[in-house]
Amino acid sequence: MELKAQLNDDLREAMRSRDEIRKGTIRMALSSIRYAEIASGEPLDDVGVQQVLAKEVKQRRESIEEFKKGGRKDLVDKEQAEIEVLAAYLPEQLDEGSLMEIAERIISETGAASPSDKGRVMPLLMKEISGRADGRMANEIVTRLLAS
Repeated sequence: MELKAQLNDDLREAMRSRDEIRKGTIRMALSSIRYAEIASGEPLDDVGVQQVLAKEVKQRRESIEEFKKGGRKDLVDKEQAEIEVLAAYLPEQLDEGSLMEIAERIISETGAASPSDKGRVMPLLMKEISGRADGRMANEIVTRLLAS
């Protein structure tokens, strides 16, 4: 089933079960998808939908950091619940070990040896892990590997 159709079906189910968090999160996701389709001028395929959802998850992670600084546990919990809803529609995320293995392989393939070579490594790494890992974590791992 197409991912957008799955989201619409899940929205109807959340409305029937009166699950307010899921309903609100899926509505927001569908709205973001529609905006992305309008911006691109064509319907998004599943990869495009996943990219929009990954962007939404990233925004929530950033919000969580800010809410923690502000001592707003209630908002942190709400954002975390929304991340859990959205994560169900994304490919399984890579753990740090798997990401490190991929980064090490790309570093050896490119012959990168110093932090100044990060510009050669990161585009290849991000292309390979697209949607399956956070870019910030990938950047930190590459920086650590090239520094040692």
